[in-house]
Amino acid sequence: MVNIFHYNGGAVVAMVGKDCVAIASDHRFGLNFSTVSTDRPKLHRLGPKLFVGLTGLGTDTQTVAEKLTFRSKLYALREQRELSPKALSALVSHMLYERRFGPYFTEPVVAGLDADGNPYIACMDLFGSECAPGTFVVGGTCSDSLWGMCESLWRPDLSPDELFETISQAMLSALDRDCLSGWGASVVVVTNDKVISREIKARMD
Repeated sequence: MVNIFHYNGGAVVAMVGKDCVAIASDHRFGLNFSTVSTDRPKLHRLGPKLFVGLTGLGTDTQTVAEKLTFRSKLYALREQRELSPKALSALVSHMLYERRFGPYFTEPVVAGLDADGNPYIACMDLFGSECAPGTFVVGGTCSDSLWGMCESLWRPDLSPDELFETISQAMLSALDRDCLSGWGASVVVVTNDKVISREIKARMD
């Protein structure tokens, strides 16, 4: 039986640095081993310093992204303040768990800075079970390769430039080992005073 999480492919990784956080995703969208599009990043901005990455079944990731955009804007209107990373993580977890009997086939990765400038990252399974290690989190079809590369390259208190280099090298190395993701990647580094977004090239096969 085909794993439904592998049907469209994709990879997301997030890392914590010193007063900064980074999140990256690949660009490929496919149907099993056939590549349909090479320009579909999985990152969605839900606040000035808040991002979520969604991998899994393409239709479900699109639905979850639209619901999260709606709920984050509604939160900002009701509370008169921006959604924090921890609040978003709780929102995503609750939204996935309430659909546990007919789940969204997606693995969200949350990354951002809170109001005090503290970095926060978390990942979840399709039932909303949260993991927030404070170092790095991964999701997608090449998560095993990403785990290995992140464990090898990541270290505490990385500067924004070092964090960009580390997450980029981890992503590129993992994409080279997975045929269901790739075709370049988008990397976003969030600091207290700016958000840096870059595109990196990868193998085009």
